[in-house]
Amino acid sequence: MATSVSASAFLGSWGSSVAGEDYAMLHAKAAPAQVRVARPVRAQPMMKNVNEGKGVFAPLVVVTRNIIGKKRFNQLRGKAIALHSQVITEFCKSIGADAKQRQGLIRLAKKNGEKLGFLA
Repeated sequence: MATSVSASAFLGSWGSSVAGEDYAMLHAKAAPAQVRVARPVRAQPMMKNVNEGKGVFAPLVVVTRNIIGKKRFNQLRGKAIALHSQVITEFCKSIGADAKQRQGLIRLAKKNGEKLGFLA
């Protein structure tokens, strides 16, 4: 009464019969070999004045920039800022302030310029 299993009745291997050949093929098709992931879109860092367009002098600054052009305006603004920094430095030398205090005064001047609209 021994029962024999014919080799022709069993097609496939032990792994395919347990897991199922269909499952293995679906799994292979479901997961592509390479997955392309797009880089996250990153906004360009902008050093923008939070008070832009505000302040007493902002309209004058905007009109002047539009008349003489952005490049020339930025050159003049850079010269004015450098000159103002030199004045602050000379003031700090005359009262005996150290470099840290001088830097604090320059930062304060920049904040005041933003609030008044000079950096619009």
